[in-house]
Amino acid sequence: MLVRTRYQYGSLRLRKRERGPDVWEFRYYETDAKGKRKRTSVILGDRNQYSTETLARKATQALLLQLNGESPRAEVEAASFGALLDRYVEHELSERYSTRKSHLSNIRVHIRPRWGEYPLDKMKPMAMELWLRELPLAPKTKTHVRGIMHLAFRCAERWGLIEMGKNPVSLVRVKNASKRLRRPRVLSVNEFFELLKHLCEPYRTMVLVAQCLGLRISEILGLQWGDFNFEKRTVLVQRGVVGGRVDEVKTEYSRDDVPLDPRLAEVLLAWRSLSMFPRDMDWVFANPDTGKPFHQESLQKRPIKNAAKLAGLGEGIGWLPPHLPLLAG
Repeated sequence: MLVRTRYQYGSLRLRKRERGPDVWEFRYYETDAKGKRKRTSVILGDRNQYSTETLARKATQALLLQLNGESPRAEVEAASFGALLDRYVEHELSERYSTRKSHLSNIRVHIRPRWGEYPLDKMKPMAMELWLRELPLAPKTKTHVRGIMHLAFRCAERWGLIEMGKNPVSLVRVKNASKRLRRPRVLSVNEFFELLKHLCEPYRTMVLVAQCLGLRISEILGLQWGDFNFEKRTVLVQRGVVGGRVDEVKTEYSRDDVPLDPRLAEVLLAWRSLSMFPRDMDWVFANPDTGKPFHQESLQKRPIKNAAKLAGLGEGIGWLPPHLPLLAG
């Protein structure tokens, strides 16, 4: 005989403590490996974190989605988009630091304040499209925001929270998604060498590596001396550094040997002879005060920006993706 799986709401109570503020305890049933249901509980937070029962109950939604994965969809659809985001962040969000940081920022700043309280079945394509259109963001950033929402609803499809093929974000368009707000101007050969005149080490060598190898700034900051094979004239790109955090390269094909021009090899060896950190495990472009990689934001704000001014290139200069490493404003 088939047994209908019922939706589980759990129970919430405020548990007193001898020391410190009272805590919210959520109690529910879970099924063990033998198929037996047993009662368990979890502490959601204290009274300072959730001042009312309503706020504490909202904090249980992501857990309820997981507990009721096999319940009839009609009962589950009452869950909010915020609860779906919580479960998406916990179970599906990329572990890559730069990706995770970007997604969490967009969720916190843009998505959750507008859509966190909405039930899943009340999220309409045109409402989301109009909202994206009004956001004061670049088209590319709007595309990223849309992409996060689309991924969250893809998870909702897989978890049975909405019907397959009913992802509402699939119908949401971002106008001029690939259009730049400002047309980039790539430095000419003469402008590039004029810029070099006003850069001291290690920034001069960093710019040469960017121009000659076409690496992202995160990949340049992630280089260690042991990555170079100066005899075979190759360099293995195998990590990146974003915001001071070491991470994997952005794409799998980036993890590969890159040919090293003999003249660039000479420049790198000259810098190694001057560096305070010349060992194989040291960072090629280490901050002399810490021995750790620089932050790319500080590079653009100070040495690169100052050199651009002295070279007569204006202030709007920064790092671009491979093969367009420098941009002048």
